[in-house]
Amino acid sequence: MSDFTRCSRCVMDNGSDSTIRFDENGVCNYCTTAVRQMPSVYFPNAEGESKLKSLIDKLKREGQGKAYDCLMGISGGLDSSYLAYLGAVKWKLRILAIHIDDGFDTDLAKENIENLCRKAGIELISYAPDAEQFNDLTKAFFLAEVANAAIPQDNVLFSCLYKLAAKHKVKYFLSGGNFALESILQKGDNSTFDKVFIKDIHRRFGSKPIDKIPLMSHWQRLWIAKVKGIKTYRPLNYIDYNKNRAICELEEFCGFRYYEAKHLENTLTKMIQLHWFYRKFGVDKRKSHLSSLIVSGQLSREEALKELEKPISNPEDMNRDVDYVLNKIGLGRDVFDKLLSSPGKHSHDYKTDRLFRMFQSLIDSLGIDKKKLVQ
Repeated sequence: MSDFTRCSRCVMDNGSDSTIRFDENGVCNYCTTAVRQMPSVYFPNAEGESKLKSLIDKLKREGQGKAYDCLMGISGGLDSSYLAYLGAVKWKLRILAIHIDDGFDTDLAKENIENLCRKAGIELISYAPDAEQFNDLTKAFFLAEVANAAIPQDNVLFSCLYKLAAKHKVKYFLSGGNFALESILQKGDNSTFDKVFIKDIHRRFGSKPIDKIPLMSHWQRLWIAKVKGIKTYRPLNYIDYNKNRAICELEEFCGFRYYEAKHLENTLTKMIQLHWFYRKFGVDKRKSHLSSLIVSGQLSREEALKELEKPISNPEDMNRDVDYVLNKIGLGRDVFDKLLSSPGKHSHDYKTDRLFRMFQSLIDSLGIDKKKLVQ
């Protein structure tokens, strides 16, 4: 495109993003916002040590007389694995770990989870949603041609986490979300907790019932967080979280093996991020991940640009992954290829929870941090 512009500080660009803006120095709004927020979000210093100690003391104190101090979701990826390792081994917390086995885990993810939990003495609950219904719902999202085809996957994960927290009376959820590796995320059409949206797509494109799939709405999430008192913390923001150092520590501790990039421990996620996003919507998720590393000082812009010169995926491997996913969800390759070549759609093309969107607009106008509503 003739007016293609890339940020002069990070590697975000306007190739697939209509919301990005650049200042007079060519610096984008993404990294400008991240740099501005960093002092109040990320504490890789003595202040972080103090915050972390207070949190650990609180979890242990309030966990007395209970089976667990906290709850965690674990995927087999770096962030959740490193947090679980720190929590169980370094901080001596009693962790109940939850893994959602949606049928698309890579063998490497399964091995990482098994080795880590066994070595660290972490109790693990693995939940597998009804395969027939889950795969059909996932297929419906591809047929709906929305960008985030992983919404069923994400919704089921959080639904199970919140409900198990309530069941086991665990008030604290430790999230692997972090500033160091995730300060920049390209804005998109995210309706993860919009059950109206999910059910409308299912009604239009699904062929199986979804009564066995545990789904959670925005309102249910708020209700569980506030009424049940379940709070979410991000301890990786209280340490100097370095990607390469974390990989080395995990490798030494339990033989952890890292994937070639972030969030690729699940074949469905991998296909969506590196193929569906990229081929249909022109979104290269590597730009967000690399830009986050630039902001946290773990990578130079020049190094990031060299990474972007590499192919986004190995064509042969991706072709195999696409076939694997399509075969499991029952979607023909010819239909999928036609979907890839047609314009994508937005959540506004389907029914959404308008009341909650109005609620979001209200809290935005009041300057309320939406993340704090579920913390």
